[in-house]
Amino acid sequence: MTKATSNTSIAGATVALVLLTALNFVNYIDRYILPGVQEMVKHEFSLTDQAVGALTTWFFIAYIVAAPATGWLGDRMSRKILIVIGALLWSGVNLFTAFVHSYDALLVRHAALGIGEASFGIFAPAVLADFYPAEQRNRVLTIFNLAVPVGAAIGYAAGGGLAAAHGWRAPFFVSAIPGIIFAFAVLFFMKEPKRGGSDKVESKPEKQMVLGLVKNHAYTTSVIAFAMVTFMIGGVAAWIPTFFQRFHGMSLQKADFSVGAITVVSGIAGTILGGIWAQKWIKTNHRALYLVSAWSALSSIPFALLCFFGPGKLSLPSLALAEFCIFLGTGPLNAAVVNAVSSRVRATALAGELFLLHILGDAPSPRLIGAVSDATNLRLGLAVTVIALAVAGALLFYGARFAPQIEPELA
Repeated sequence: MTKATSNTSIAGATVALVLLTALNFVNYIDRYILPGVQEMVKHEFSLTDQAVGALTTWFFIAYIVAAPATGWLGDRMSRKILIVIGALLWSGVNLFTAFVHSYDALLVRHAALGIGEASFGIFAPAVLADFYPAEQRNRVLTIFNLAVPVGAAIGYAAGGGLAAAHGWRAPFFVSAIPGIIFAFAVLFFMKEPKRGGSDKVESKPEKQMVLGLVKNHAYTTSVIAFAMVTFMIGGVAAWIPTFFQRFHGMSLQKADFSVGAITVVSGIAGTILGGIWAQKWIKTNHRALYLVSAWSALSSIPFALLCFFGPGKLSLPSLALAEFCIFLGTGPLNAAVVNAVSSRVRATALAGELFLLHILGDAPSPRLIGAVSDATNLRLGLAVTVIALAVAGALLFYGARFAPQIEPELA
């Protein structure tokens, strides 16, 4: 039987994992409502594709700007309190959507949402890393990241279903409720773990310095590769329902339901199998987290291209296979980033990760895809994302050389 850290109970670690995974689930519901309703938003405000893509871009600009400050705070203050504040902020912003009736106000709304969500993306993995030792983090972060495909799928479905019946503002309003509930659950039921309480090996001095992160090749290669994967995921997620509506004649509801169903099935299957694959392989190869993630990125390329340019009857199956391959690396890549840094600068390191993930990844990709689409067509716009996957795979194969050693898991 595996053990959590000596200074925190298994029950306390399990409660944290359950509550933070639930809040991550709500986080991704909120994030993927917009792609499900953006054709309605575009029609109401008479927008170009580039302007619609800018909504997601402004969300991530705010996310990026907030990340350094939140990372600094997270290494000095209670992460639990900061998580609660962030969740209440993003839930409040969702309630504000009911009063948005101009494009500029919509931009402000998305920017404010980014500030709220920035805190959670930094602090939740850092808290889990302090509850669980390095050899368990791939498994734990795999569970945590199961919320990504499930939340995204429900975001699409809620966006399409509620929007069709009650207008595109309704799903944002409804999604605020679970965010508030889980925020207070974290406040009252989750304990704050001791920083570094699960670390078994003393970190090298350079890993404890913020400036040392730049020289930490295990960290930099995994983070930049993750940004390239995020470029693809964010860009495709923002535009794929629109792609099926334009090129395959699907209705809003059918496109959102199809993409949502594929995301939840392929995402769960890929996340679980990728976590199992990495967990078995790491027992004999300490580079496994990097190698699983590298093969994950590269194997998705042919299926993505087939989805964008192949015959209509193969588009949905190809999307399913592309998403399955992408999600194989989700848990291992998150674990690789967390394991590469010391607990003393972990929040700052995760803030730096999110900064790069979004400034190089899903902040520019929706707008870039929209710009290419305006100039040519949406097929070519989406095709830009496969270049990022190729770069990610190459970086991860290189970064595997610097993967830290992982102590064997205790029985």
